[in-house]
Amino acid sequence: MSFKTLKRRIISWLGPLFGYWVIKILAQAMKLEQVHPEIPGEFWNKGTPFTITFWHGRLLMLPISYKGKRVSILVSPHRNGRLLRDILERFGFNIIVGTSSIPQTAFSAFRQMVKLQKSGSDIAFPPDGPSGPSGQAKMGIIELAKRTGRPILPLAFSASKKKVLNTWDRFLLPYPLSKGVFIWGDPIYIDRTGDQDYLEEKRRLLENRLNELTEQADRYFDPLIPKGKGKSEGNI
Repeated sequence: MSFKTLKRRIISWLGPLFGYWVIKILAQAMKLEQVHPEIPGEFWNKGTPFTITFWHGRLLMLPISYKGKRVSILVSPHRNGRLLRDILERFGFNIIVGTSSIPQTAFSAFRQMVKLQKSGSDIAFPPDGPSGPSGQAKMGIIELAKRTGRPILPLAFSASKKKVLNTWDRFLLPYPLSKGVFIWGDPIYIDRTGDQDYLEEKRRLLENRLNELTEQADRYFDPLIPKGKGKSEGNI
């Protein structure tokens, strides 16, 4: 076995373990809040599955925000996707592998998501993944909601102190001892009889709502901006 092969195997084994514990330690070292946790809570209490959607660059702390019983997440078959898959599996996420850049995997993943959601699983789906453009929703998540009739719940995350990486998705790393916030948005329903113009309208709605929630999360800890009244919050 060559040194390069050995090194790759060690990284593939240690990488997911390291990533898992980074998330666990951050969750303990940060003060985390949820805004409007009653939105997903209502669906979880009723046992109604839904699709959680978030920008790809804000997915690091997703396992901490999820309080349901069963969730399946779409990840890329590429190298970074394999690392993410192994990390999320340690948190109990079911993994669906697929990407729009490889039509065969995209079709298979879509069928799996439809089947899993109809059987009661929540779905987690970054609509700008796996390669962007960042902050622009693709149509796949809208097609899924049309097919299953289940709602889409937007989710945004940010932190008071953070590092934004120079990657296509502007991946966000919160600092230990900082404050973090998850903000849930109102559900978006897709009419199964909607035509292409209607679906495009819903796609833009989702994109705008996610961008608004993300901006709200980024400004959440700004002391000069009032947080508003009547907001439902909860610590994690």
